[in-house]
Amino acid sequence: MPSRLSLLACLTSLLLAGSAFAAPDEATSPKAAVPVAGPVEPLAGYDRFDIAAAHRAVLVPGSVWYPASTRTYAITIGDNPIFHGTRALVGAAAQEGQHPLILLSHGSGGNMDSLGWLSSQLALRGAMVVAVNHPGTTSGDSSPRRTARIDKRAKDLSAALDTVLADPSFGPLIDRSRIAALGFSLGGTAVIDLAGGRFERSKYRDYCQRFSDQPDCVFFRKGGVDFDNLPREMEADVRDPRISSLVAIEPGMTDALSDESIEAMTLPVLLLGFGAPDPWRAVDVSASGTDLAGRLPDATYEIIRPATHFTFLGLCKPEGAKLLEDEQDDPVCTDPEGSDRATVHARVIDAVASFLGLAGQPGAASADHQ
Repeated sequence: MPSRLSLLACLTSLLLAGSAFAAPDEATSPKAAVPVAGPVEPLAGYDRFDIAAAHRAVLVPGSVWYPASTRTYAITIGDNPIFHGTRALVGAAAQEGQHPLILLSHGSGGNMDSLGWLSSQLALRGAMVVAVNHPGTTSGDSSPRRTARIDKRAKDLSAALDTVLADPSFGPLIDRSRIAALGFSLGGTAVIDLAGGRFERSKYRDYCQRFSDQPDCVFFRKGGVDFDNLPREMEADVRDPRISSLVAIEPGMTDALSDESIEAMTLPVLLLGFGAPDPWRAVDVSASGTDLAGRLPDATYEIIRPATHFTFLGLCKPEGAKLLEDEQDDPVCTDPEGSDRATVHARVIDAVASFLGLAGQPGAASADHQ
C-alpha cells in the first residue's frame, strides 16, 4: 500500500523532467549499429503516448511494451540511483498478428517505467502491455487526498485502452477478446475497481478504525484525510466490460469491497501475495485477512515466500539501500532473509504468463524476429 518513497519520488521526478528517454546505449545507437555475429539479446519494443482523459485536467502519460519485429536502438528504461532499469527497443515495429493486451497499474508513489522488469518479460512472451502514470499517485506527485479517488485510476486505464485501440499502429494488433488488467498494491485496487469491484466508504472507514497502524491508513491520516467524509466517487461504478481477466498483486483496500460486487465478479482472477512469513494485513486476501481469494467465484491464489510487499519493486542497485536509509525513507530495497528478488520476480512473471496463456519462455514469441 502507500509508502512515502520521498527520495525515490524526487529522483524519479528529476529523471522524468528531462528527455522522455535516456540516451541510447552506445553499442546500440543508430550511429554505432553494425551487424553482430552470434545470438542477439531479445528485447521488447517500447514507446510512449499521451492520453486525453475526460476526467483529468492534464494529459495522462502512457507507455506500451510489445513484441518487436525489428531492432532500433536499445536504451534503458526506468533507471535511477535506486533501481536498475530495463533495456528496450524504442519505437521498433511491432510483430504482426493478434496479441493479448495487459493494462498495467503501478502502486502508490510508483510509476509505469519502474515495472519494466515485468512489462518487458510479458511482452517477450507475446503480450502488449499498456501502462500509465496515474496523476496524484505517481512518483513525484503522490497525495493522500488524491489517492482516495480510486475511481480516477480505473478511468485512467479505460482511457488508455481507448487510446491504444484507436492507434493505427497498435490497435489492429490487439486481440480484443484477451484484454487483461494487472495491478500492484494500489494498482491492484484500481484493477479490481475496473473489473467491477465496488468499494464502500463506510467499510473502509471501519477498517482504518480497526487497523489504524496499517500503512494505507497511516498514509491517509498524514494527509489529513477524514475517514468519515471520504469522496463519494470512491463508490462509483467504473467497470469496463472489455476486461476479460484480472491479476491483482497484493491489492489494497479489499476490506472495503461490497459482498455483492465480489459475488458478481465472475471473470478469472489471479491473486498473488507475499509474506515473510506473514503478509501485511492491508494486503492480505487469504483467510487470515479479507478472504477475497476464497470469496471470488473464479480466483487462483498463489503465495510467494520469503518476500515482502516491496520485493515486487525493481532490482535495487548496491547503493540503493544506503541511500534510502540516509534519507530515513522506506526500506524498499531490504528483502527478508533467504529471499532473492530476481527469483521472486521470475516466479511472478511465470505465474502471470501461465495464467494469461502466454509463451512459457522469455523471447519465445519474438526471438525469431529480432
